[in-house]
Amino acid sequence: MGVLRHWERILAWLEGHAPSTCSAFVPGEDVAAVEALAAGSGLEPPADLRAWWSVCGGTANLTFAEVLPPFYTPLGPSNALRSWRLKKHFWPADPASEAGTPTSGFHPRWLPIAFDGCGDALAVDLRPGVLSGCVVEWDRERGEMLKPEWTGLDEMLDQVATVLEHRGRLGHCEPLVTTDGRLGWRTD
Repeated sequence: MGVLRHWERILAWLEGHAPSTCSAFVPGEDVAAVEALAAGSGLEPPADLRAWWSVCGGTANLTFAEVLPPFYTPLGPSNALRSWRLKKHFWPADPASEAGTPTSGFHPRWLPIAFDGCGDALAVDLRPGVLSGCVVEWDRERGEMLKPEWTGLDEMLDQVATVLEHRGRLGHCEPLVTTDGRLGWRTD
């Protein structure tokens, strides 16, 4: 599966260039954690997300490891469920909409996959529609999502890996490694 290959590429790059960030990640959680998330949220994580969570359990104690631009740290399934539950009071009054469409509030059919420490989130959009499975960025302060950031996890992880390997740019973000071996993202 592509997400596994791309995550391996990211970890290999981090190991050689940003070892402090690399060391923050913990192994994947067991299937029971994913099943608990599904039961607790009523959402069925797609196969690519299940595959990623089989090797990436997020970080220990929600330590920041901003591997996803511009400043997001992956969540494992247990913390994804906690994040989803915390965002319940941001749910829109009328949740009827298709995947990838702009939304006010945090949609109940979004599954958080990364956090920034300020309440914003990257999430997999599980609403029905052509873009089901896309990755969206929710802005807590504005209370909205304007457009999908990636068509899915595979594209997101591939683009991040490619940008790291080639020291390129992803949108308005450019990777930056600190002197203590942490990955950050310089933004325009």
